[in-house]
Amino acid sequence: MTATERDIKEGGPVVITPERMMAQRSQSQHGGFAASLETARNELAEIDLEEEAMISPTSSSPETPSTPASPLTPAADLPTADSFAFAFDIDGVLIRGGRPIPEAIEAMKVLNGENEYGMKVPYIFLTNGGGKTEAERCIDLSRQLDIEVSPAQFICGHTPMREMVEKYETVLVIGGEGEKCRQVAEGYGFRDVVTPGDIIKDNEATTPFRKLTDEERANSRKRNHGETKIEAIFVFADSRDWAGDIQIILDLAMSKGGYIGTLSETFDEGPPIYFSHNDIVWSAAHDNVRLGMGALRKMVEMLFKDLTKGKELETIAFGKPQIGTFEFATRLLQQWRKDEHRINRPPETVYFVGDTPESDIRGTNQFNDKSKNEWYSILVKTGVYQEGTEPAYTPNVTVNTVLDAVQHGMKREFSKKMQKATGGLTNGLGVLKHLSLNRESKVGTKTPILEISEPSSEVGTPSS
Repeated sequence: MTATERDIKEGGPVVITPERMMAQRSQSQHGGFAASLETARNELAEIDLEEEAMISPTSSSPETPSTPASPLTPAADLPTADSFAFAFDIDGVLIRGGRPIPEAIEAMKVLNGENEYGMKVPYIFLTNGGGKTEAERCIDLSRQLDIEVSPAQFICGHTPMREMVEKYETVLVIGGEGEKCRQVAEGYGFRDVVTPGDIIKDNEATTPFRKLTDEERANSRKRNHGETKIEAIFVFADSRDWAGDIQIILDLAMSKGGYIGTLSETFDEGPPIYFSHNDIVWSAAHDNVRLGMGALRKMVEMLFKDLTKGKELETIAFGKPQIGTFEFATRLLQQWRKDEHRINRPPETVYFVGDTPESDIRGTNQFNDKSKNEWYSILVKTGVYQEGTEPAYTPNVTVNTVLDAVQHGMKREFSKKMQKATGGLTNGLGVLKHLSLNRESKVGTKTPILEISEPSSEVGTPSS
């Protein structure tokens, strides 16, 4: 493992090396690779992908094991698909109840080169979950899936919130375990971060039925909150104390200008409230789905309306299915392909694999309607969606597991390339026999996918 305690606390680039791969890795240090991750993570929204110089040739991606059908060819030497990529939800697709879904491990191996086509396929992770730094989430996922996951290919529900750092000075951050969400917010650059524990420490009568533990009291920061203006509320992760957190959110929503303890006469002076996602339910270890942040949001809005005799509370949600989250994912995927795979153009097709029709499939389909490239939705049956029910939003295809999703996407791409190369003639299969992704002749037993680049094509950037 290359992560240190300092790396995790600072939220910097973290790369985890699975133990099974330690013997295969060289002793060289990948300083250039780590630098590229930090650049992608901290400057993603500002970069101009067409003007940035290509990543240094000396920077290389970590090696992965050789494919069974080609034991003498390391995965690092395999060509990379340049016309398509994958994006994955996590809970219910790759992980359930903290444990990997068995087919997920195999699916990652296929994408990393262990497949009949002799190729690697770029991929990113796009989850509504949060509550930890992206680096910590990558550590967890790396261990669970036995691969290396970089913060440069990972989006949490609250990741886009970092783009609001300059807009607000003092913010209330809610959710997650202990002080982790405060640490995430401060890592993003928020200058003055308040937690519910801070408010309760100042006035214990705020939440009559919640008392701080000794640890919470020690971590909470003392200040006079009657004189503190909360400019915005961010729900970074699922609440661990719905009653207390809802009480504090409503106190501020009904306040005069964000001052706790005041009461507005018009009930329209409170700070804006942002939720990192709007999933009503999610797939956990329990056999049935569990309530998520979207349920908390509905409760806050409903109670505000009751308490104010009919006033509507407008809140804002990030995460899927919001278009902004998919636009953010597009930028991240393009930067990841450029830095890690040296492909400086957007993919023609992105296969998004999810388990929740209301967020994953809805968001993918809506973004596909406005994007210049194709976003292809794949619904799996290992999470929220239950077989035999009619999904609220129809995917391009429904499959059993994430492995089936990966195989479906790759076979679809092969079919597309075969038709393009042969002009739709079935007797032209010989054209593909000795061609690889990088358009060089390559003799072998695998069936490569022919990549045909469109001259000066500019697909992939979302339309405005």
